[in-house]
Amino acid sequence: MIHITLPDGSRREYPGPVTVAEVAASIGPGLAKVTVAGKVDGRLVDACDPIDHDALLQIITPKDEEGLDIIRHSSAHLLGHAVKQLYPTAKMVIGPVIEEGFYYDISYERPFTPEDMAAIEARMRELIAQDYDVIKRVTPRDQVIEVFKSRGEDYKLRLVEDMPDERTMGLYYHQEYIDMCRGPHVPNTRFLKVFKLTRISGAYWRGDAKNEQLQRIYGTAWADKKQLEDYIRRIEEAEKRDHRKLGRELDLFHMQDEAPGLVFWHPKGWTIWQQVEQYMRHVYVDNGYQEVKGPQILDRSLWEKTGHWDNYRDNMFTTESEKRQYALKPMNCPGHVLIFKHGIKSYRDLPLRYGEFGQCHRNEPSGALHGIMRVRGFTQDDGHIFCTEDQIQDECMAFTALLQKVYRDFGFEDVIYKVATRPDNRVGSDALWDKAETAVMEALRRAGVEFSISPGEGAFYGPKIEYTLKDAIGRQWQVGTMQVDFNTAERLGGEYVTESSGRAHPVMLHRAILGSLERFIGILLEQHAGAMPVWLAPVQVAVLNITDGQAEYCREIAKTLQNQGLRVELDLRNEKITYKIREHSLQKLPYILVVGDKEKAAGAVAVRARGNKDLGAMPLEAFAQLIAADIAKKA
Repeated sequence: MIHITLPDGSRREYPGPVTVAEVAASIGPGLAKVTVAGKVDGRLVDACDPIDHDALLQIITPKDEEGLDIIRHSSAHLLGHAVKQLYPTAKMVIGPVIEEGFYYDISYERPFTPEDMAAIEARMRELIAQDYDVIKRVTPRDQVIEVFKSRGEDYKLRLVEDMPDERTMGLYYHQEYIDMCRGPHVPNTRFLKVFKLTRISGAYWRGDAKNEQLQRIYGTAWADKKQLEDYIRRIEEAEKRDHRKLGRELDLFHMQDEAPGLVFWHPKGWTIWQQVEQYMRHVYVDNGYQEVKGPQILDRSLWEKTGHWDNYRDNMFTTESEKRQYALKPMNCPGHVLIFKHGIKSYRDLPLRYGEFGQCHRNEPSGALHGIMRVRGFTQDDGHIFCTEDQIQDECMAFTALLQKVYRDFGFEDVIYKVATRPDNRVGSDALWDKAETAVMEALRRAGVEFSISPGEGAFYGPKIEYTLKDAIGRQWQVGTMQVDFNTAERLGGEYVTESSGRAHPVMLHRAILGSLERFIGILLEQHAGAMPVWLAPVQVAVLNITDGQAEYCREIAKTLQNQGLRVELDLRNEKITYKIREHSLQKLPYILVVGDKEKAAGAVAVRARGNKDLGAMPLEAFAQLIAADIAKKA
């Protein structure tokens, strides 16, 4: 007899081995119809898999997160089925699930076009309408090799070679199409009706730009039409907010081939940059950081000591001078240790906090570059805290509180917290790791926040806290970090004099709030859809005349506001006022001041706020107080 225990605690008894689908059918036909897969003793299995022992079973349906992932994975297989029917010479590579969707990498003799993508989607719908069963067969390795050899699927054979210890493998049959996968997958194509192919891009075999180029077709799949419609609306909104598009429209920055992955900042964009940097500079000062500046280029010997030369060299830009090899720094940490080492440090000096707007360069693959979000040259609001083991918790707690305030000031209220714990390749004793992990977790508890744990995802030198922002349309951006490092200061010989006149290596806390300033400004642009808060707006107010008769008065207004520290644009062009208002509105300015004869006579301005809000006429002093209040509260 087999005893199956369900999530509600109820138990069912079966005379022998029973499949997930059979258990669902014994409970009721409604459940059987929506069963996608099962979770047996916490492990996902196909609905057709037999259970041959007493077990805990959860029936997985499209309403479950795991069920949705299975639908997306099966949609990738369905995409493969359609592609092979339409383009028989195409070679299939891999088709994994990604966040909110899936993709399939394909090798084909010519680039796929939007027309091809429409044809593939139409064929997928035809296959779904056939309502066919997806058949799973656990197959010996040698037979799997024969299957893919006979079909000319070279990439599948290379994937089999990557799994030398697998004696059997799962093959999933979509009618005549066969794909290899660990599964599970949907039992029938009826679960795959709510999907859409979204775009085509390039990709590389194994993600390495040195390898052959492939084509990647992306898609999304959902449990019901409303979820798909909501997703499409989010994507459309994201496209409107794309920082690259906004950068062009608002004349903020550009990129070009002569400097791949590097940013050309225009005056307005650089103004935003300066506001962000100056804000963070005040954060440094107000929270006990001493600002430092390290060199851009450092000798190879230093990078050998830190381990970067052996493990990270391909991502570093290198150069040579007078028979010495150098590298542009990919991070600021070693430079800060060298500054710490200069002169004797005492335990009384700790915690010692250094901050730097450090320019770094990393040789990112060209295919990974994305506007100002992923670049090769970037500036970090980088900070390092040198402290004792006993100071870790207090420093982490103070940093979390500081980070929360900074994010609120930039318009982010939702922060997600995650602690990444010790990996297998760690350095340092378990006792030291116990102390560090306890410290960072307790710091978050004392800060009153909930957090998740990512086992094994810490750096080799210590655990870390990851701070993730949620933006206005629900997207998540991992931005801030606090990393506990027992290794780097010791490797580079950093030490301090202890209370007993001995020597000890400090713990090094790597911390960043914004991360890369380039990326953070890109996030800000998308968060605010280009309509930057008044304190960040490159132009805070435009002064517009209706006729030449108000030109001199407009100049006086602009000068008065500029003297108060505001960023003002004066527009005295001989254009219709409606045209000028529209043009400045498209630039998403916070305020537009319109001046006609009536306003000039009254010593006033007609105020229009962003969003086509008419605030009416008011004395210039009243407007100055209004905008000053907006700036002060970072509205």
